[in-house]
Amino acid sequence: MNSETLTSSQAVIAALYVFALAAFLGYQVISRVPPLLHTPLMSATNAISGISLVGSIVIAGSGHGQVATILGFVAVACSTTNVVGGFVITDRMLRMFKRKEAPKK
Repeated sequence: MNSETLTSSQAVIAALYVFALAAFLGYQVISRVPPLLHTPLMSATNAISGISLVGSIVIAGSGHGQVATILGFVAVACSTTNVVGGFVITDRMLRMFKRKEAPKK
């Protein structure tokens, strides 16, 4: 084994370790959010998904190869679905809290 192979395998293990910790931390944070804060949290999540959408568009159009283009396209589709779904859910929740019009006399 050369040192380059060892370094790349260590990088993969470190990346998987960070991913596992991020997934665990994300689950713990989201599961403890009270329902009252759900709508503002969805708005922040939509902003993050928008950033992901821009990044995936850049990757899809970067011309780094066919695999990068295909994965970029998949990322664009997933990010777009996430953004649109987030706005639909946020709008629905906000409509639930709107006051009903007062009855006319």
